[in-house]
Formats: sequence, C-alpha cells, structure tokens
Amino acid sequence: MSLEVDRLIALEDREAIRELIARYGPLADCGDAAGVAALWWPDGVYAIAGFDEAKGHDAIAALIEGPEHQALMADGCAHILGPVSIDLFGEEAVARGHSLLVRRKASGFEIYRASANRWKLKKGPQGWRVVRRDNAALDGTTVARSLLSGSSD
Repeated sequence: MSLEVDRLIALEDREAIRELIARYGPLADCGDAAGVAALWWPDGVYAIAGFDEAKGHDAIAALIEGPEHQALMADGCAHILGPVSIDLFGEEAVARGHSLLVRRKASGFEIYRASANRWKLKKGPQGWRVVRRDNAALDGTTVARSLLSGSSD
C-alpha cells in the first residue's frame, strides 16, 4: 500500500476507536447494559481496581444493571471520558486516558471518581471492540499511574 493509504487507514482506525470510547458514557448513563457490553468482544474484560473483573458480555452488562450503577443513575450521573492517546499495532491498539464520574448531590454536581483508563482493543469484521479495559482511581497510588504511563503493557 502507499504511504497515503496507510496514513488514511491509521486516521480512520484512531477515529473509530475514539468514537467507540466516547459511546461508553452515554450508554452507561442511560442504563443500556446491552449497548455497553456490545462495545467489548464476547470474551472481553472490564477490570475496575478494587472490584472483581467482569468477563464477557453478561458480566459487563451486569455492572450496568447492578445496584451500585442503578443508584448512580437514580441520583443523576455522567460518565465523562476525556481524550485518549492511541497506539496502533495493525489490527490491535492500546488507548490511554482519563475518565470522570460526576454525581448529583443535594448541593449540586460533584466529581465522584477520577480515574485512569487503559483500553486494549482489537479490530474485527464488525470494527473495533474492547478486549480489556482497566480502570483505576487516581488516588495517588502507582496502579493508576501505570495505566497512563504504559508500564502495564
């Protein structure tokens, strides 16, 4: 392929990955468990530090349907995912970035959780899907920083 075609494919892949990650927040905030799970490969993993790993569509959907997430939705919440940096490796990629979970309280909205995220993705016939998402609160420990630094690759 020509250099121009390779560059175009890389740009399209990065945009598709950004779009996939951007869809997570609105799907989670409206409680679309099946929609959230569909962002992952069928055997994909969502690992939130301090919680059990969710593996597979059913387990990932259960996070959205579970009491913790339902309580967030009942209060009013917004999952906000910031820009991500993306490293492409052909049909695989790693994206890193921040997320904020904003929750409504009696006094207004407040940041409930600020996290580091590392997304491992793979491209297939249906486009890009998540292989694994690691999420850790930015609480001063090295766990979250390693997700952003790349030392966890």
